[in-house]
Amino acid sequence: MSSNTGNTLLALLTGAAIGAGIGILYAPDKGDNTRKKIQKNAKKTQKELEKQFKKTTSQLGTKADKARVEFEAKLEDTLSTMSYKADDILLALENKLEDLRAKNAKLQKNNAVEKVKTEVAKATK
Repeated sequence: MSSNTGNTLLALLTGAAIGAGIGILYAPDKGDNTRKKIQKNAKKTQKELEKQFKKTTSQLGTKADKARVEFEAKLEDTLSTMSYKADDILLALENKLEDLRAKNAKLQKNNAVEKVKTEVAKATK
């Protein structure tokens, strides 16, 4: 938006300078006075352009700083959210691992019982 404002102001100042220059050239005045008026208008226009340049530069710097702060805040929020989600995933995996360990222990126990039964059956034959 400030780019449009800067462009508009630049166009207005340029138009004003050109209009003033043409007006001075066609005004019935001595050449020396005309040159002084042109020089005066040129300096005035230069100062206005420098002022607008500084203002636009300042606005861009402010907007860049604001965007950086917003980005850092969003990044921090995203990282925080991801950390909580990672913790939730780890907790779910730990619970699943405990379930698998319990099932494995039960299977090993059942396996041991079946082995003993098989050996007892062999011994009693």
